[in-house]
Amino acid sequence: MSPDTFHPEVLVIDDEVQIRRLLRVTLEGAGFRVRETDRGELGLAEAATKRPDAIILDLGLPDLPGIEVLKRLREWSRLPVLILSVRGQEADKIEALDAGADDYLSKPFGGGELLARLRAMLRRVQSPEEESSLRFGDVEIDFARRVVTKAGAVVKLTPKEYGLLRLLVLHRGRVITHRQILRELWGPKAEEQTQYLRVYMTHLRQKLENDPNQPRFFRTESGIGYRFNEE
Repeated sequence: MSPDTFHPEVLVIDDEVQIRRLLRVTLEGAGFRVRETDRGELGLAEAATKRPDAIILDLGLPDLPGIEVLKRLREWSRLPVLILSVRGQEADKIEALDAGADDYLSKPFGGGELLARLRAMLRRVQSPEEESSLRFGDVEIDFARRVVTKAGAVVKLTPKEYGLLRLLVLHRGRVITHRQILRELWGPKAEEQTQYLRVYMTHLRQKLENDPNQPRFFRTESGIGYRFNEE
């Protein structure tokens, strides 16, 4: 590895010593630099002064709830945040994602999955959000012309289908909750109307996936929302 290779820095905010040790070994073994703290207040100070490339945040901290740390961070920063928590209930995941987390991984976790999710978050940061076009598989989106093609043929999408597609791909790799999507596309009064999403997601998969019954790109996070994966 050349000395000029970029080594992203990750700030770990977790009060469990064993977890911090495991994360350090996993992350440093994959080429990341690691900072760590066991307190939410200290984590916010580190994020403000050291400006890491990403944050791994536990929800159960001794001084501040992790959700509060996340909310305070989002008042001034868009640093990518991966929640790592023993709280694996859907309600906890939805609350964290709605509060601004980029992704959520339950403890115990696999090192490979952790690294994959972290790399996906960093790719989104390093890629400009306002791209003029995007290609995945044999699909290409021309954002400037609002044209979508598959294998060179134009795919006709309704305005809502296109809006859903654009929302997911511009946040690729990140779980977008049902409420976030409904609020964005239909307004705040539609946040509980998840049947809308099922219909439009089915249409999107039928038009853009090679096998709509086993989607490669448009993934369901059961009970939470959807995620667009490029790989």
